[in-house]
Amino acid sequence: MDDYVNILTKVDRWFQKNSLTLNLNKTNLVHFVTKTTVNIPDYIDLGQNRLSISQIINFLGLTLDYSLSWCPHIAQISNKLRSACYIVRILKPILTTQNLKTVYFAYFYSIMSCSIIFWGNSINKCEIFKLQKRAIRVMTNSNYGTSRRGLFKELVILPLCSQYILSLALFVAKNIDDFKINSDIHPYNTRTNTNLRSSLVRSTKYQKGACFSAIEICNHLPSSIKQLSGDMNKFRLALKRFLFVGSFYSIEEFFEWTNLGDLKALYLG
Repeated sequence: MDDYVNILTKVDRWFQKNSLTLNLNKTNLVHFVTKTTVNIPDYIDLGQNRLSISQIINFLGLTLDYSLSWCPHIAQISNKLRSACYIVRILKPILTTQNLKTVYFAYFYSIMSCSIIFWGNSINKCEIFKLQKRAIRVMTNSNYGTSRRGLFKELVILPLCSQYILSLALFVAKNIDDFKINSDIHPYNTRTNTNLRSSLVRSTKYQKGACFSAIEICNHLPSSIKQLSGDMNKFRLALKRFLFVGSFYSIEEFFEWTNLGDLKALYLG
């Protein structure tokens, strides 16, 4: 309990020194936990104010839960995406496929891709992917037995996992100065000398996080694409073409995919 009070007292002092006011009536407190964390109080007293410790909080469009499982956030956007699927279904009889794609990107895609770098590797993402495949099936008027992967390529739309990879890789490219490469650590001319430096951690929660996943994904990209990272437009275009060819359904597929023949043929074409 004392640790909570000390932290909030320091925060309050920082606000005062910077001519700001901490409105305790609108302040939410969340204790993010691991599996081994126990004995979390229900509230803390700070002066004359009592602050409840919440399990869920909304922050800049994200619904954060105390264990960072992303279940509440995914449940929230799932409801919005079901509405988007319904809109696509209603408009299907009166719009062309191209116009339906416009509706898809304006409504479904904008919701799905928002903050995807944070929740896109969650185990609960499968629910979002099911809804995306439903939208694709509706747009193409396909039955349940039709391969969705072929429909994604036909519509030139990235599956959820491929969109996650794209968003993470672009995030790294735009913020490359915040990352270290292996050559910054040692002078040896190794095969992975130009790879991003990855932290040695055992926490599964951290390994599924945006920073660690972004490094692993960028290091696994074809060298021909990584070499374009200095030119954002060329890098984005090459990366999208690569992901359209792969049309990856999972991170595991991406890491196992080694057939660069299709990619080279695409470039030559």
